[in-house]
Amino acid sequence: MRPTLTTLLLATTLMATGGSATAGDLAAAIEQDYKAHLADLFDYFHRNPELSMMEHNTAARLASELRDAGYEVTEGVGDTGLVAIMKNGPGPLVMMRADMDGLPVQEKSGLANASKAQQEDWDGNLVYVMHACGHDTHITGLVGTARRMAASRDEWSGTLMLIGQPAEERVGGAKIMMQDDIWDRFGKPDYAMAFHVNSNVPTGKLVAVVDSPYSGADTVDIIIHGIGAHGAYPHRGVDPVVLGSQIVLALQTVVSRTLPPRAAGVITVGSFHAGTKHNIISDRAHLQLTVRNDNFETRQILLGGIKRVAQNMGRVAGLPEDKLPEVIVSDEGVPPTINDMELTRRLRSVWSAALGEDIFHEEKRLGMGAEDFPFFTVDPYIPSTYFGVGGTPQADFDREKAGGAPVPSHHSPLFKVDAESSIRLGVEATVLGLKELLQE
Repeated sequence: MRPTLTTLLLATTLMATGGSATAGDLAAAIEQDYKAHLADLFDYFHRNPELSMMEHNTAARLASELRDAGYEVTEGVGDTGLVAIMKNGPGPLVMMRADMDGLPVQEKSGLANASKAQQEDWDGNLVYVMHACGHDTHITGLVGTARRMAASRDEWSGTLMLIGQPAEERVGGAKIMMQDDIWDRFGKPDYAMAFHVNSNVPTGKLVAVVDSPYSGADTVDIIIHGIGAHGAYPHRGVDPVVLGSQIVLALQTVVSRTLPPRAAGVITVGSFHAGTKHNIISDRAHLQLTVRNDNFETRQILLGGIKRVAQNMGRVAGLPEDKLPEVIVSDEGVPPTINDMELTRRLRSVWSAALGEDIFHEEKRLGMGAEDFPFFTVDPYIPSTYFGVGGTPQADFDREKAGGAPVPSHHSPLFKVDAESSIRLGVEATVLGLKELLQE
């Protein structure tokens, strides 16, 4: 393939630093590339977010950038997804993924490049759209990684696969790409990587845990079939509101009394719908649950416990066997993201050697957010590491601690991260990791 002007310029930069780049050379090259190109690219992505499975312009721009860097790009994989390949001699096939969708949120960050974009959503409503989770930094970082790897082909051997993934926010994009036979078409990776910017972590820090950085999530519906009656004659029916309330309370014991005390799990009833009028006992109630886990054993305990509680509370209420509550587990669920222990320790060693032993933010994970990245890595199993990159300057945390404005969370209209530091560190860590894995 004929080298592009971008590739030649990057190669010239590397040659000027002496060929084989040190960690300092790599950081300097990334800084130069950020100021010359990536800053403007991030600005474009931030101003022009698109909703899940509607990332047509985002994918087109990303594909163009990767082609300019010398990659063979296939668009339309899983509808709006794309795969970019660079073959560079014998060696393993290593995948790096970046998600690219925005959220239906109106940006109120106060940034000069705040999104004013609007888009028709999946139900035909015109909504504001914002990169309220940092996916714009991920795809900008993917381009930065692509350019750096193309400029240093003499330092690695194998095949690099870069993935632009749609619809992470609807936890479906990775599954859709897998359903498009991505591994049969492009090859099954020997290793896989991804990163996420984290507003809860100071800039200049990485998070790389050797267990589960993100939880598994299941969507569960419980349909309660009561027996309708007049509100003044409750003895003539079986009240699904009372039964549903008993189920909600009993579900709290599934985590507290069936999971081991140090095992993590969440059952949240997010919605309870029943009835139409004050004096009517309905014949139906509908509970909607989100269920979180950190491993497959915990998942089975939680899902089994939900069914046991719901159906036996129906028996307590006197419902016949053919009227017991239905427990429906949706196929929208995602497995937990579990980092391969050996691979993650290997990468942590590389990162600490190149970036310093204090590079890691050893945070205590308090929530149980989920990711759809494991659809790429669970079946068939691919050793993978999903790491985090700090996105908020330490000064902002200090101000919050002193009583100032709180640091905005992900998915907030106020969400913002320090784009330059996040992207530069994300690219540097990714390139270091890829070069460690891509060896003949």
